[in-house]
Amino acid sequence: MKPNYSKIYHDLLKEEYPEKLKDEKILQLLQNLDTSEQVIRFNEKVFKQSKESQENNQKLRTYDKETMLKILQYQKDHGFSSNYISKKYKISRTTIAKWKKMYEEEIQ
Repeated sequence: MKPNYSKIYHDLLKEEYPEKLKDEKILQLLQNLDTSEQVIRFNEKVFKQSKESQENNQKLRTYDKETMLKILQYQKDHGFSSNYISKKYKISRTTIAKWKKMYEEEIQ
């Protein structure tokens, strides 16, 4: 069972930033929070963060299987190195290598 991110963010915006709920783009993005990648992008677009808080939040990120496979497939399709992917998504190379081992059969 996974959290209902749409409801969580809707309640948060209603309480803290009611003016943002009037924006059609935000409401549309709010309806499509299915994967962790979408939640992370939504959070980055709606809430501006300081560099320090971004670094702290990066340590606490988790990715669902669908997002991991999507990142690995993107890397494979475009022939990018693990170093490039790690910088693009701000994930350690070790984590990417671990994902490759875990899902090597599914990305082929």
